[in-house]
Amino acid sequence: MKKKYKLIDLDCANCAAKMEDAIKKIDGVTDASVSFLTQKMMIEADDAIFDQVVQEAVKCIAKVEPDCQVVLK
Repeated sequence: MKKKYKLIDLDCANCAAKMEDAIKKIDGVTDASVSFLTQKMMIEADDAIFDQVVQEAVKCIAKVEPDCQVVLK
């Protein structure tokens, strides 16, 4: 499964790169990208654990930039 999410208050490209690296290390993630320019995150992961992966990704984002919010729809 592959989904895109909107990010709110992502402040810099360096933070986006750190978030992307952390998300790619989560078990079950096959690909991930975080774009500062578009303020979006893309995650590709196994369908069976996708919701769990997204929750872990949100935690990774909060560690790098606590003010950044992920719009989960």
